[in-house]
Amino acid sequence: MSQPSPKRRRSGGRAANTAKRQTAGINQMPWRVPVNTDRPTEPLDEGGVQAIHDGAMRVLEEIGIEFLNEEAIALFKQAGCTVDGTNVKMGRDWVMEMIGQAPAQFDIIPRNPDKTITLGGGHILFGNVSSPPNYYDLEIGKKVAGNRKQCADLLRLTQYFNCIHFAGGYPVEPVDVHASVRHLDVVFDKMTLTDKVGHAYSLGKERVEDVMEMVRIAGGLSDEDFEAAPRMYTNINSTSPLKHDVPMIDGCLRCVRRGQAVVVTPFTLAGAMAPVTMSGAVTLSIAEALSAIALFQYVRPGAPCVIGTFTSNVDMKSGAPAFGTPEYMRATQMTGQMARFYGLPMRSSGVCAANVPDGQAMWETSNSLWAAVQSGTNMVYHAAGWLEGGLIASPEKFIMDCEVLQMIQRYMEPAISATSPGDIAIDAIKEVGPNGHFFGIEHTQERYESAFYSPFVSDWRNFEAWEVAGGTWTAERAHHMFKDIIANFEEPPMDAAIRSELEDFVARRKAEGGAPTDF
Repeated sequence: MSQPSPKRRRSGGRAANTAKRQTAGINQMPWRVPVNTDRPTEPLDEGGVQAIHDGAMRVLEEIGIEFLNEEAIALFKQAGCTVDGTNVKMGRDWVMEMIGQAPAQFDIIPRNPDKTITLGGGHILFGNVSSPPNYYDLEIGKKVAGNRKQCADLLRLTQYFNCIHFAGGYPVEPVDVHASVRHLDVVFDKMTLTDKVGHAYSLGKERVEDVMEMVRIAGGLSDEDFEAAPRMYTNINSTSPLKHDVPMIDGCLRCVRRGQAVVVTPFTLAGAMAPVTMSGAVTLSIAEALSAIALFQYVRPGAPCVIGTFTSNVDMKSGAPAFGTPEYMRATQMTGQMARFYGLPMRSSGVCAANVPDGQAMWETSNSLWAAVQSGTNMVYHAAGWLEGGLIASPEKFIMDCEVLQMIQRYMEPAISATSPGDIAIDAIKEVGPNGHFFGIEHTQERYESAFYSPFVSDWRNFEAWEVAGGTWTAERAHHMFKDIIANFEEPPMDAAIRSELEDFVARRKAEGGAPTDF
């Protein structure tokens, strides 16, 4: 049975009206920072951990990493590393000394302190899709270049859903805004439409410095207060294999010098930018990440740093990246072991290769998300809204993913596995006996409202009831929810003077030309 075209129902009728009624009140779980109490899945034994560690150290000692950033080269020379042009070799003792200075856990405090997040320990945080150049929703019905309105609407979803803890990147790249000032408009939208932890792209000093200043203004902070604790973060990717570029290292150095958090995430695709073996790909990824984190710890001991993994495989028939695969899951779990070995918080991602919000999209993303849980990940990038290997952002997919995220959060609640006498329920079992049922007894009546997870986009009715109600498919229900959320969205409060100061800063920086571009 093929999925009916959403366009056939979008004009109204029973299905559309039913879907709209269903969105009148989305049953969200309250804001919380979940704690993952499960033991992590560890595919490596102690010898395997040591083998990957030794391999990463040999890469750093014998092969070296290319650093194209001149300031970084000068710092490595100062630290006593072996530098030959742009190639940097560093001894394992120095690397481990530097990594040992990084905190295992730290907080990031946004403009609303109630939305403070903790990275490290057992905490697991979910963020929105970041950086796709394209957008897809059921109303448009095709892939289109992203624009500022679409980006703002995805930021509204980021704010609306309590299971989204931080606002990473641009949820879709607004290509209708010139690249020189794009960061100013999007970060203004991010600061006003959300009150959650935000992010700066390390794409040139102007962008990083502008974002740090806008985060400072939005928080009503002095320079000293801004630098006293992490208020935002940046995320960088190495240029695999074995290379770190100029602007990303520059941006991280600027952030760590002002006390802000840095996430280093090599993008290693086994069979293309990394060895075809997953342990080889993880080894390369670890070496690339540690080389940068060691530099940042040398510059500012104790700087808040996160080690990221984006290790997956390619489709060897087409060369296209694949996500949510068994190999991706194992690589994430292996990297989790290595992150714990080094005492660093870890970032992974909720990703898929599917092109539309369909079954493939959800099973691949669910694989990715559960790999994050199994690995002990602390920060899950792209947890909601990602399609086509990161080339498309979708609001329907965003909402469908949030259902999965809520289920994961519910799964982590201690109450599910509580073992008090009331939970063991011997008296209830005795009362019902072998011939009754538990629906009407007092034990059930006292607990039924909160006993089980209650979905907001899943439909648990049988086929006949679902069909009578309009027979709307999951993505269609999500689409109507998206429209309803946007229509009724309320911006988080912001002091009028702070908003005015933000507006003045954006206007001044635009008048100055924003950030230089290559075009």
